[in-house]
Amino acid sequence: MSTDPGPLADREWRLLREESRDGATQMALDEVAAETAAAGGPRTIRLYRWEPSCLSLGRHQHPDTVDWDACEAAGVDVTRRATGGGGIYHDHDGDVSYSIVAPAAELPDDLMASYHLLCEPILAALRALGVDADYVDAERPALHQPACYLRKLNPAHDVVADGGAGRKLAGNAQNRRGEAVVQHGSISVSVDAEAHLDCFAAPETTPAAFRERVGGIDELVDTDRDEVVTTLEETLATWAGDPPEETWTDAELRRAEELVAERYGDDEAWVRADPRELER
Repeated sequence: MSTDPGPLADREWRLLREESRDGATQMALDEVAAETAAAGGPRTIRLYRWEPSCLSLGRHQHPDTVDWDACEAAGVDVTRRATGGGGIYHDHDGDVSYSIVAPAAELPDDLMASYHLLCEPILAALRALGVDADYVDAERPALHQPACYLRKLNPAHDVVADGGAGRKLAGNAQNRRGEAVVQHGSISVSVDAEAHLDCFAAPETTPAAFRERVGGIDELVDTDRDEVVTTLEETLATWAGDPPEETWTDAELRRAEELVAERYGDDEAWVRADPRELER
């Protein structure tokens, strides 16, 4: 897989370099980017960091699967994503997250084809770092369903080491919001199995089994988080046709604040709500 410009490189994109924000704001900004793209504004590629470390729940995950006391004691923030899947512990130092946002009309209707198109620069970046990364070569059974990284592995979107046969390195999810698609993902630079499992109530596995399923990039190649971020930003930018480096507009930041208040930061109505009662 090359780092050449991708099939959407002739469109208007913007690059937002990595920013550290709390989990609720990061999820709100994904939605804001979707609104911007749907309204005819630029498509967005961005990297982001979770500050503090955060457990992001899947859209349909029940709050009873979370050990709320353990998260509070460890200073781990909790929010809920608009995308599905299980919960992901985003370690401030060990996780790098990205988003790619574009109009839905520009992407394949087939979900797997859309995933593979938008994962091109992610795989290219991992390979540029020296990691033999690819989609998992076959489905693998779940170890703990509430934890995204321990769910059944799917060749559509789960990226692993050793050419498809190794441990999971990255998970990706998509959400179509109106006329735009948001694909975001979490990439493991380093793994803290104990911290990840501590976020869940009665996990059905052990840290040792977690480490057998999930690996960090720093276990495979001589690198650090800064190099991973730089490589991802450069590869994403090349894929998108070297767009200008920009920042959020004042209007977008105000809209994000509204979404945090209305949804992503609302503990009762969104984060800890019964997912069957959530509106889209």
